[in-house]
Amino acid sequence: MQIKHNILKLYLLRGFLWFMVSMPVIVLFFQENGLTLMEVMILQSVYSFTIAITEIPSGYIADYFGRKNSLILGTILTFCGYLIFSNFSSFEIFVCAQIIIALGGSLMSGADSALMYDTLLEIEDEKHYTKVEGRTYAIGNFSEAVAGLLGGFLATTSLLLPVQVQTTILFLCIPIAISLIEPSLHKENKIGKGFYSIIKVVKFSLLENIKLRWLIIYSSIMGVATLSAAWLAQPFFKSIDIPIVYYGVLWASLNITAGISSVNSYKFEQKYNTPNLLLILGLLMSLCFIIIYFTPNYFGLILIFAIYYLRGILTPLLKNQININTESNIRATVMSVRSFILRIGFAITAPILGYLSDNISINHSFLLLSVLIIILSSISSVKLKNSFR
Repeated sequence: MQIKHNILKLYLLRGFLWFMVSMPVIVLFFQENGLTLMEVMILQSVYSFTIAITEIPSGYIADYFGRKNSLILGTILTFCGYLIFSNFSSFEIFVCAQIIIALGGSLMSGADSALMYDTLLEIEDEKHYTKVEGRTYAIGNFSEAVAGLLGGFLATTSLLLPVQVQTTILFLCIPIAISLIEPSLHKENKIGKGFYSIIKVVKFSLLENIKLRWLIIYSSIMGVATLSAAWLAQPFFKSIDIPIVYYGVLWASLNITAGISSVNSYKFEQKYNTPNLLLILGLLMSLCFIIIYFTPNYFGLILIFAIYYLRGILTPLLKNQININTESNIRATVMSVRSFILRIGFAITAPILGYLSDNISINHSFLLLSVLIIILSSISSVKLKNSFR
């Protein structure tokens, strides 16, 4: 059965997409091109806002026109965005590049998980989705880890070189996306045509299905927290005077940490009651951020690793829970609703975090995140516990 090869191809696609050689030094790359940290965070806000407003329509495109087609277009746009980074150097042009990359990301977001889950359904192996998603996430993290080591090394020559290498790697994603096979389950049962169908899915996700609503909210706040941690990591390294030569090693180590925990995510899901597990993980995540606020030194660095470890557990687990509570014909759109809320949250939060870092101190950014996590994750966990009864 040729469709089973989709899983291997999705592993490869994740590996190449996450081979982000530029990430260990991307903030420094932007700053070398004249951007302040606030402008860097504005770039990320633009990226997140663009993904947010295109997430749900792109999820619908994936459900209606095919997840494979969505992935092909997404890989092409992502490559084009980094091609711009490689050849231009102004804030305004970087904003345009971020918008293009965001469009590519939104087309791939949800489409890959939906195609994976439906592939497993077709080969009657969906019970192993968390395990497969965990492996996929681990491959991405291990790939980013290797890329981080390479990026840190390349950056000693030039901060532009890692961006150029990453652009070349992204080109390889296009033929992999083209080789995917659309599951027949999706071909036979497509979402309805028109804007009303999108509204119907949003209503189902956030109003009608209570369990799905709180899973999406919880997943979104954790996504905002861990995404913020990733973008604050490099400025934090800088604030405690870590030499740039170690950035690649640290970035690699963080991603290996997330990869190891994601491989074992399904074990946590099998062993513990899901609502209780989510409550504990939320409390631990908040605790990590608050301790970093009080210990802005090398001990705080250990807590950054703890955040990445928790991130690895949460990502596959939450995706599986959302998929379990979603029908095949709307799977990508529902995933996009989750990503929409996450990206809107980050688009609002990122400039505030950048302002706090520039004008007060970076540890105040961690304090703000701690407060947001403890409030929203606790409410979501309690609501989920009630809905699981």
